[in-house]
Amino acid sequence: MTAADLEQLIIARLVRDQGGTSQTWRRALGPIFVRDPRTHAHCNWDVRPAGTDAQRAAIETLLDEVRLQHSIVVAG
Repeated sequence: MTAADLEQLIIARLVRDQGGTSQTWRRALGPIFVRDPRTHAHCNWDVRPAGTDAQRAAIETLLDEVRLQHSIVVAG
């Protein structure tokens, strides 16, 4: 899975579960940072969510689930 695919998956889940628009969630999610899997063997990606407290809480809760299923991604 690529970082772009992961971003689409996360945004689609947020829209489905929390409502709102994909544009709003994309801004709240921010970019996905991909790191070298040699130095980050358990999970090589991260985000720094913005937005309201409620948006950040929703994102962090979802990220816990998504990291279990998609812990390693490639740039792109």
